[in-house]
Parts: sequence; structure tokens; C-alpha cells
Amino acid sequence: MATHAEQQVTFSNGRASAPLPISQIAIVVNDIDDALEKYHRVLGWGPWNVYEHKPPALHHTYLHGEPTEFTMIGAETHVGPIVVELLQPVDGPSIYKEWLEEHGEGLHHIAVMRPTAEESDAARKHFDDLGAGVLMEGRIGETIQFYYLDTEPMMKVIFESGTGHAVDLNPVRVYPPET
Repeated sequence: MATHAEQQVTFSNGRASAPLPISQIAIVVNDIDDALEKYHRVLGWGPWNVYEHKPPALHHTYLHGEPTEFTMIGAETHVGPIVVELLQPVDGPSIYKEWLEEHGEGLHHIAVMRPTAEESDAARKHFDDLGAGVLMEGRIGETIQFYYLDTEPMMKVIFESGTGHAVDLNPVRVYPPET
């Protein structure tokens, strides 16, 4: 029997044919270094790969349907089968900054990334058909597409989908530093 991650999920009449597996949870923070220290010390999570997402690697970025540029620092680690991501917005407008202003630091979104561009497009259409359009989107390098869906009114949390996570890229640093 295929696992949830291996099952192909299709959508029809507002329903998913199988559970969309959670691939990541993300927490928005004001200070990435402070958050890395706390999550590592308190929960033992790590090591963390830390990334600076900025143009030109971060490209084709949109906020509320309008082209825009933003930058962020992200840190990712595996906690079991789930990737945990810490995100600190840096420059430009983003849904991360909007969240911090409205809610403060904390859980921001759950990712249900899809293994192929076709499955990602099908998930995007499914949520659009349910009235959950795209809040923000972009690409990292040539392989990662991400988009955040306006699912908070319906699901009480923002969902992200697309085709991958930065955890598979080369980080700018690792926390805690290797000794």
C-alpha cells in the first residue's frame, strides 16, 4: 500500500481523493538568530540550514497578484518526516510582514507541497475553485515554486503549496555551528 506521500492526489467537486501530506510547518519570527537558539535549546531541533532568499535566486515574486520584490531569511530542519521552517522577513512587502504586524510571531502556515508541477497546479486550481486564491508566490532557483493560499478564512490557517523546500539547497550557514 502506498504511503500518503506516495499517493497521487486528485481533486473533484471540492474534494481531495486522498490526504494531502503535511511536508512543512512554518513559524514567522522577528529575529532568526534568537529563534534558532531557542528552538534548538528548548526543543532540541536542528541542525538548521539557514538561507538568505533574495534576488536573483528568489524570483517571479508576487504579493496579492502584483509583482513585487521581497527578501527573507529562512532556516529549515527535519523533525521526523516534517520540515520545520523559521522565516524572518527582511526587505520589501510580504505576507510574513503582514502576519507579524497583525498577529506577532508564531505559526504562519502549513505546507502541502506536491511532487510535480502538474500536481502543484492541480492543487492550486482546487483551492482557487474553493475561493482560496493566491496571497503570495515566487520561485527559488529553477526547481522550487511556492505559493501561499488564502485559506485562513476557510481553514483558520494559511496553506502553502508548490514543488519543493529549500532544505535541499546549499545553506549560507548551519546552526548550531559545526565545531
